[in-house]
Amino acid sequence: MPQVSGLPVNMLRKECDPSSFTFNDTSELQSLEGIIGQERAVRAMTFGLKINTRGYNIFMSGMTGTGKTSYAVNYIKKIAKNCKTPDDWCYVFNFENPNQPKAINLPAGLGKVFKKDMEDFIKVLQLEISRAFDSEDYEREKASIANEYQEKKSQLLELLNKDAEKQGFKVKTTNAGIYFLPVIEGKTITEEEYGELDEKVKQEITERSNIVQLETLEIIRKIKNIEKEAEERVAEWENKIALFAVGMQINDMKEKYKDYKELVKYLEQVQEDILKNLDDFRDEEYSEDHQFIIPWIKGNEGSPTDKYKVNLLVDNSGLEGAPVIVDFNPTYYNLLGKLEYENEFGTMTTDFTMIKAGLFHQANGGYLILQAKDVLSNVQSWEALKRALKTRQIAIENMKEQMGLVTVSTLKPEPIPLQIKVILVGSEYLHQLLYEFDEDFKKLFKIKVDFDEEMDRNEDNTLKLAQFISSFCRRENAPHFDRTGVAKVVEYSSRMVGNQNKLSTRFNDIVEILCESAAWAEIDGSSLVKAEHVNKAIQEKIYRSNKYDNKLLELLKDGTIILDTEGEVVGQINGLTVLDMGDYCFGKPSRITANTFMGEKGIVNIEREVEMSGTSHTKGVLILSGYIGQKYAQDIPLSLTASLCFEQLYSGVDGDSASSAELYAILSSLAEVPIKQSIAVTGSVNQKGEIQPIGGVNEKIEGFFGLCKARGLDGRHGVIIPHQNVRNLALNDEVIEAVKEGKFHIYAVKTIDEGIEILTGKSAGEKREDGTYPEGTINYLVYEKLKKYARTVAGFGKDEKDSKKDSE
Repeated sequence: MPQVSGLPVNMLRKECDPSSFTFNDTSELQSLEGIIGQERAVRAMTFGLKINTRGYNIFMSGMTGTGKTSYAVNYIKKIAKNCKTPDDWCYVFNFENPNQPKAINLPAGLGKVFKKDMEDFIKVLQLEISRAFDSEDYEREKASIANEYQEKKSQLLELLNKDAEKQGFKVKTTNAGIYFLPVIEGKTITEEEYGELDEKVKQEITERSNIVQLETLEIIRKIKNIEKEAEERVAEWENKIALFAVGMQINDMKEKYKDYKELVKYLEQVQEDILKNLDDFRDEEYSEDHQFIIPWIKGNEGSPTDKYKVNLLVDNSGLEGAPVIVDFNPTYYNLLGKLEYENEFGTMTTDFTMIKAGLFHQANGGYLILQAKDVLSNVQSWEALKRALKTRQIAIENMKEQMGLVTVSTLKPEPIPLQIKVILVGSEYLHQLLYEFDEDFKKLFKIKVDFDEEMDRNEDNTLKLAQFISSFCRRENAPHFDRTGVAKVVEYSSRMVGNQNKLSTRFNDIVEILCESAAWAEIDGSSLVKAEHVNKAIQEKIYRSNKYDNKLLELLKDGTIILDTEGEVVGQINGLTVLDMGDYCFGKPSRITANTFMGEKGIVNIEREVEMSGTSHTKGVLILSGYIGQKYAQDIPLSLTASLCFEQLYSGVDGDSASSAELYAILSSLAEVPIKQSIAVTGSVNQKGEIQPIGGVNEKIEGFFGLCKARGLDGRHGVIIPHQNVRNLALNDEVIEAVKEGKFHIYAVKTIDEGIEILTGKSAGEKREDGTYPEGTINYLVYEKLKKYARTVAGFGKDEKDSKKDSE
């Protein structure tokens, strides 16, 4: 088998040739419109916004930084401009049920007009009623009615006096009532004189008194009827006066809003309520003239005109098209709106004028864009969101009522119909969780807009990335990028996704590099951002976060962490791992050792035995047994125990990317052939011995290269990687330069046999037709060792049995 050669320099990074651009710098390009590389997402979003069927709300999923929110806002705003502007919404006093304020909708802009009309009306009401009841006409008519009543009353009392005199009584009228005094011989008698009369006279007086009493009752009845008639005439006159004072304004408004039946009905109720409570308005002037001595003391009832105020909840007068609301704090009350309260002498009070709009009110008739994690961080918010979408109405409720607790007010505003498209922005993980565990989610969010984190690296997308850079420069008033600067950003974008044929769509991260590159250009005094400024930005970004990386390198250099980068050792190999610090990932070489001996335990994963191994790593180790058994134990029993260990690893290990390195170490131990310590290995392996791709290949290579460089490169150092990972290479300039000078090598292998030859310098050996391997090859030595183990174990067992028989 021919030995694998190191990769040529041109395969270590797909460089972007600045001369391939037709522009000199990004100022010559048009700004980018729309979004790049998200055809699937754009198609789904377009469909989702066109369909208005119930339940077709949108969930936008994808990695953070792919521009989901920015795209949603910009795209939806364009669509919303051509949509119908939704109505204004007002809350007014409900005369039929005061505890349930009434919701009234009006065309956009008319709500503000109606509120102003009612404010003007209230001012006129207070003034005109007071003025009308102070007029001479009112007093003259009222006096006329009173005189007429008094005259009729006097006539009835005069008639009573005459009839009483005929019966021998004198009438005495007081505030306490009407009294009849007996008259004997022309004069009234006292109570003592009455007592001295004989019984017959008393009896006659009593009989005549009963006759007068009956007549008196009839007279009193007539007086009360006359009094009632007078009161009704006065009330009727006062209503006429009041109607004259305010009726014109009410009628004008009814004519103005005649197309809105609910509003006309409300105005009629206002007029009716005014007429029922005229005394309140007649006292208004008095209450204003006689204020409390202590000005901050306020009565609970307030002004009688407060009930005629209009609470303009949603004012769309300044809106063109449908509303697009974006919010990052969707609490329960922010979503649904709330009732505010005033504390008056320890008592919490509220009324319909203190109802405040929520996000649903503001976005009603349009679009509401929320972050999924913000909504889900508050259970009440998530439930409120689902309830509003299911019922299609906005019901303002105190959260305590939802939780079954007592609330301080029974005010329940009338629910407002809801017509809205909700767009949730979140991760793919959140979408999966909700879809799996929330049965309402799949019914309410039927459109998934899935953002990809990468796009093809082709001429069209590369130009669009350059236009994106141009847009950034114009928006931020930053210096433009020349060809070399754009080319370096393109290469960095490929590095972000770890694929030479792809570009990253995580534009937030790209913007960070653009900002920092522009800053370094300005510091350098350059009018354009060039490749060296982008490189500087990348290096400085790494430097700010690589403290732990440098600390580990120091431990490796001073021997605290033991790892050889030269010489050859049996059963020992340098594996490669990746550490993720959140904002920075870096590679770290780790020593892996293998010891093999006779036994029946198979491969012992020491990390697993102490519960420091993850499931993926454990699986990778178990695959090794399958490979060894399939390749070497077809005609002999496998009598092998092999212990594997990541030396000086105390934090646990997971992933199968070191499984090929572990297998190389076992084969080296079995064959007793040393492995070159100057070469590190990464890659997983399957049971057939095929090398499989891994992640973090660039970080792993650069991590081992950093250690080798610190100790001194001698041309023998290198890394073995899976051949599938060649397309993922986007190595830094230092590594590429070292490879170009022959000081460092990168080998891409397809099988274990290819890798073991590089590591040992010996031929792996291909299996012959008779099932044997060429003498002296790695596979031959491994097979012979396993055969020896099998015979020894078998012979040892036989000798034990024979010795037992002899002793018996």
